[in-house]
Amino acid sequence: MRKDRGVRYLMPSLFGVSMFFIIPFGVVIYYALIDSPVRKEFVFLDNIIKVLNNAAFQMAAKNTFTFSVTAVPLAVVLSLLLALILERSIPLRSQFRTAFLSPMMVPVASVILIFQVLFHHNGAVNEGLAVFGVDKIDWLKSEYAMLVVVLMYLWKNLGYNMILFMAALGSMPKEMLEVAWLEGASSFQTFRYIKLRYLSPTILFVTIYSLINSFKIFREVHLLTGNYPFDTLYTLQHFMNNMFEKLNYQRLSAAAIIMSAVMIVIIGALFLIENYYGKDVEG
Repeated sequence: MRKDRGVRYLMPSLFGVSMFFIIPFGVVIYYALIDSPVRKEFVFLDNIIKVLNNAAFQMAAKNTFTFSVTAVPLAVVLSLLLALILERSIPLRSQFRTAFLSPMMVPVASVILIFQVLFHHNGAVNEGLAVFGVDKIDWLKSEYAMLVVVLMYLWKNLGYNMILFMAALGSMPKEMLEVAWLEGASSFQTFRYIKLRYLSPTILFVTIYSLINSFKIFREVHLLTGNYPFDTLYTLQHFMNNMFEKLNYQRLSAAAIIMSAVMIVIIGALFLIENYYGKDVEG
């Protein structure tokens, strides 16, 4: 009786999950395995192979990988350093926390406007560099374009990551830290052997969250540069958006499956690493 009642309580949630997650994902897999929505001929992995061999997809995958490998570690390490600094009793501590959190409250359109003013060919950055005799750089149409997007990503995400680390540091057992201090452990030893171990679940969460946000940078780049940006800024989201506009659902679905598979592998590897380094703390 209780089991039947429990199943009835779960039905609305199961219906919602099926309608908005399971069924759409099944449709994506279906489109990736047929030649077209009209003919509906089963072609198995042909669409995925064609996407993998596509030059635009290869460039987009390379750029997305480069951005994520650069931006995500910086977002995790810098936010952890900021949390460790603001954990101490320093002057203007509250003001610094507010300053780092303020980008979260700024609309995306305003963020884009700020960076356009800064990194335009006649923008503030070039005007500042001109004082030192540096020639003007067209930042968003040069090899430095990725640097601009990384800076924008960090400016937007560091504050939230920092708050997560500060919350984890605040919940750390004080007794263990006091014992380490009494035993004469240095600040570095305390961080390495105690704090880092207890921070491992938070580091995992922040890394996954930052990785997901790095795959969502398309919105900002699209507002900055349009559908076809400079080559170094052409990401997987650009590729899939352009396939959608061309109504090429097969390549769009195949690219989505490839991207999902890569994300699953990366997140699974992160869970295994966290489980290895944090198992003694959890135990």
